[in-house]
Order: sequence, then structure tokens, then C-alpha cells
Amino acid sequence: MKGMDLLKEKYWKPLSHLGFKHKFFNINSEIVVHTWIIIGIMALILALIYFMLKRKPGVFHFVVTSFVNYFVTLSEQSLGKFIFGHFAFVTALFLFIFLGNTIAIIPGLEEPTKNLNTTLALGLTSFVYIQFFNIKTHGIKSYIGEYFSPFFIMFPLNLIGKVASIISLSFRLFGNVFGGVIITKIIIGTIEGSILKEIPGILLVQIATLAFGLFEAGLQAFVFMMLTLTYLSIALQGKKQQTSEGS
Repeated sequence: MKGMDLLKEKYWKPLSHLGFKHKFFNINSEIVVHTWIIIGIMALILALIYFMLKRKPGVFHFVVTSFVNYFVTLSEQSLGKFIFGHFAFVTALFLFIFLGNTIAIIPGLEEPTKNLNTTLALGLTSFVYIQFFNIKTHGIKSYIGEYFSPFFIMFPLNLIGKVASIISLSFRLFGNVFGGVIITKIIIGTIEGSILKEIPGILLVQIATLAFGLFEAGLQAFVFMMLTLTYLSIALQGKKQQTSEGS
């Protein structure tokens, strides 16, 4: 019973007994639970795809392979060559964000991407991934030198430019998803109060929300993925391009 009561709470306060009662230390239980539900759904989808692909090729096989080939092509065109690790990373980002934007169609669940903490975590994940492979490709000395290029006094601007990529990824996704949630609630609020209006009105709103939500979810997931690919491409190939231009 205690476990069920804990899930019903909007916030967990794991450090309150140690004296840390500030809101900064609170954990939004709904976001955490719904995020893990999305991860579970992704695992089930992958297991289903793995099972279905082992069967005789058909429509399902064609759809899955077309989807994979599309992302393989995007990754190859953006990075100049196909690297499975990068392809897997950006494709996982796309799937997670798409499911995160559309999970509200299941009654009782909410989009974790409407919370700034989730989008900020996604932005930081993308940023750390890009910086890691930037260092791995060019070396730590070259990486640090980027912050002082072309002059030492450019360090603050270069640092701001790096941090801006996190803000660009995070706030764009958060703003669009959160805005869509607010608009939907406003529309539903305008038809409340009359049974005759509510039944057909809510039905139409749900249909419109589903159609628009799927399109918007796919668009935002695609934009986030393409921005990640673009920043990754710049990080991996920037030095090479500068060298070829200088020669």
C-alpha cells in the first residue's frame, strides 16, 4: 500500500529527512514513472520487431526496413559516412521523444517532454555525447583550443556558443510540447458546462488533438534529432573542413 500511495504523490522528497526540503531536491514522480513507462514501451516494440523480422518477409518487414534505411541515410548524409553508434543514438532519441510526445493518448498518462527537466536532460545528453566524441576524435588539447580560437579573448563567446546548443535543443522542444498541451486544455475548457456540447465537442477535440499531436510529435522529434546530427557533424568534421579550406 505504501508503494501505491507513493506513486499517487506528485512529488517525491527523498532527502527531506536529511533536512533538504527545498523544491530543488523534489522529484516529480509522474515524470519519472511515465519516462520509465516509455522506456518499457520502447523495449516491447523492439522485442516485437525482432520477433516479427524473423518471420517471412511481408508488409511489416518492409515498413521496418524502410524506417531503418531512412535513418541510416540521414545519418550517413549528415556525418559523411555511416557510423552505427551515432545512428543508434539519434534513432533512439527520435523514438523516445516521439513516444514522449504522444504517450498522452493513453488515458492516465502525461507527456514527460512537457516538463522542462526532461527536455533539459535530453539536451544535456545530446551535448555530452557530442563533446565526448569531439574529444575522442580530435583529442583533448584540440578540443580545449576550440574555446580560445581564433584569439584568447574569444573564450567567453565560444563558451556561450557551446552552452547555447543545450538551450536550443531543450527549450525548443519544451516550448512546442508545453504550448500544445496548454492549447488543448484551453479548447477543452471552452466546451465544458453543457452535456450536448461536451460529448461531440470532446470527441472532435480528441480526434483533432490525436492527428495534430502525432504530426507535431514526429516533427519535434525529427527536429531534435537533426539538430543533434548537425552539431555532431560540426564537431566531428569541423577540423577537417577548416584544414581543407586553409590548404
